[in-house]
Amino acid sequence: MSLPLPLLQSLSNVPGFHRETFEAVHASGEQVTSIRLNPEKPIDQGPWTLDNNKISWCSEGRYLSTRPSFTFDPSFHAGAYYVQEASSMFLWHAVKEMLGTDTKKKVLDLCAAPGGKSTLLASCFSDGLVVANEVIKSRAAILVENITKWGSDHVIVTNNDPSHFQSLPGFFDVMVIDAPCSGSGLFRKDPGAIEEWSEDNVQLCSQRQQRILADVLPALNEDGILIYSTCSYSVEEDEAIADWLVSEMNMESRKLNVDPSWGIIETNSPDTNSYGYRFYPDKVKGEGFFMAAFQKKTGVERVRLKEQRLPEPSKQELPILQSFLSVPENFSLFKQGEAIRAIKRVWLADLQVLAKCLYIKKAGIEIGTIKGKDVIPAHELALTSLGRNAFTSIGLTEEQALQYLRRKDLVLSDAPKGWNLVGYGGLPLGWVKVLPNRINNYYPAEWRILKE
Repeated sequence: MSLPLPLLQSLSNVPGFHRETFEAVHASGEQVTSIRLNPEKPIDQGPWTLDNNKISWCSEGRYLSTRPSFTFDPSFHAGAYYVQEASSMFLWHAVKEMLGTDTKKKVLDLCAAPGGKSTLLASCFSDGLVVANEVIKSRAAILVENITKWGSDHVIVTNNDPSHFQSLPGFFDVMVIDAPCSGSGLFRKDPGAIEEWSEDNVQLCSQRQQRILADVLPALNEDGILIYSTCSYSVEEDEAIADWLVSEMNMESRKLNVDPSWGIIETNSPDTNSYGYRFYPDKVKGEGFFMAAFQKKTGVERVRLKEQRLPEPSKQELPILQSFLSVPENFSLFKQGEAIRAIKRVWLADLQVLAKCLYIKKAGIEIGTIKGKDVIPAHELALTSLGRNAFTSIGLTEEQALQYLRRKDLVLSDAPKGWNLVGYGGLPLGWVKVLPNRINNYYPAEWRILKE
């Protein structure tokens, strides 16, 4: 693997960079596989042995000694874990370091797809509200899928440009911006990225990062926390952005406590001495990564944000729904098209504010749609605590589970007639409807496993 010479030369005086070991680890062909467990969906087994190979900066992170075929692990489709690069899980430590147990916050993950950081934030802010945004429509669909599998009821997925958030002054307490970048930190994982790297692209990315930040920062509350990250080694996209945030955007750098044994390199930006944290693959068990944390010091003009009233189930629909599922009292019901959805009542007003300003792809939990006198349950419901706690799940063997995930026919002896959850390893996978002469498989067609 031949790394770009201009990149190597640009890093020669950057703290923590040692060219010989840096080039050697890229030439080694070594690949690091890591996952982050879902604390709401504990499992005893998977295509690995869960031992003490923990990721130091994330309590739910685990290294795997080999990379299994996640596609053929039903626990993966049930949302028991997320396959995430270890360095990026440093977000967990940053959040815990700055906020501790004060996690009833409104959080924005601006560049969210495919969902690694959003699902991490959903676990960190289990009593908060997480808005996961993705500007690219096709990637927003992947984000919805991964958020659905994670099973959280307090996540809203939006599909908006960063500038759209200016209509929400001071709305968020925390912002996470994993900015689009030149991608040099992924060279070992994706050698094809080397061909796309150039000095010009680094400059373009730096300009785009400033534009994104300038667009969205008005939506951060006074004293709110900004966590900025890239998978780039270039100073122009890392420490230089930290300088710009402090000098031009009135942000204050925040220092994070980092155990020296972790191998993470603390840096200081050249102009404002702002703190940054660099991950080099020859020093940590992970890929190239940069993170910096800030606090907003400028005040935000208080304005009353307008709300958009959401349609509610009709008087005729409510008894049909209640006969199917007893929705907890702390949830509010609303409709999106024909679908009936639920969100915790404490976040309903905030959802109505967001609905006025943004395009919402998914909010809370879809319970289902009503056809005549029947409820057609949504796949989302099956993967949340509302579904897990309210319905009995029929346990499947691994072979049966894969058959279900391929959306093939199932044979289940003695299964009760009507709607049933099916699951694997104690976790639901989705719905089937048992009829007198067949079983209908309701796994989403667009998510089915295509490989045999």
